[in-house]
Amino acid sequence: MPAFILGSRGSALALVQTHFVIQQLSQRNPGVSFEVRKIKTQGDVQRRRPLSRMGGKGVFVKEIQQALLAGEVHAAVHSYKDLPVECPPDLEIVAILRRDDPRDALVSRNGLDLQALPRGALLGTGSPRRAAQIRALRPDLQIGELRGNLDTRLRKVSSGAVEAAVVAAAGLDRLGWQDRITQLLPREVCIPAVGQGALAVEIRTDNDEARRLLSPLDHPPSRTAVTAERAFLERLGGGCHSPIAAMGEVQGGRLTLWGMVASPGGDRLLRDSMEGDTDSPEQVGRHLAERLLEQGASELLEV
Repeated sequence: MPAFILGSRGSALALVQTHFVIQQLSQRNPGVSFEVRKIKTQGDVQRRRPLSRMGGKGVFVKEIQQALLAGEVHAAVHSYKDLPVECPPDLEIVAILRRDDPRDALVSRNGLDLQALPRGALLGTGSPRRAAQIRALRPDLQIGELRGNLDTRLRKVSSGAVEAAVVAAAGLDRLGWQDRITQLLPREVCIPAVGQGALAVEIRTDNDEARRLLSPLDHPPSRTAVTAERAFLERLGGGCHSPIAAMGEVQGGRLTLWGMVASPGGDRLLRDSMEGDTDSPEQVGRHLAERLLEQGASELLEV
């Protein structure tokens, strides 16, 4: 039987994530062999160019989706936060794995937390969402563009090129680098990106065998939370790199969603939350977005 091929970016983190999916699949399907095909994306090739200037949507997934549509791979493993809200019509997200910690993490060269960083310190991030929320709390800090794989960004902190950086906690956890975390940023300080910490597995809609293999990996509470977040983002009309944030959480059969919209400079920032039924996450996401739009979110996004 031919191997089942999963497409992945070639970064250390992407490969760890894809091999984790294969581990889950192998445990359930001992008679099936699995392979990884590394695919370079636009975001990987143009590492020095700010993401916000690269069209924003799909820069880490487009080439992988093209390989999936062409039948070169049977499935694709993505960090869900990299996926645009518009899914190609012939593709579907068949599984969202149990979500890891969605929070952002501060990595500081001298072990100082966000409040303790000296005035004027240079903090690195390539995310307008992170930059806006950090500026809202610490307008005295300098925010510098920071691109590259996770290990590259950590090296820039260690070398002193930046005093600190904000990255996804889940990525550090998956690579076994939890000891590099200086501070986990609470939701009250920095609401995460839509889908952060979640892995999404994508297939062609006509591939029933792939669906049979992969659908058992789906984690319904994680899907519910991320679905609400993406509905929030879609209603606001924002892309992956707009200063928009959302975090859903399912507890006791109820869904709570926190959302944020900011001006690029972080001088104006709106936050709100909403609770709803787990059976209607899209409705919760849309309603929270509409509440923020009533408070002036559209004006912030047009800046």
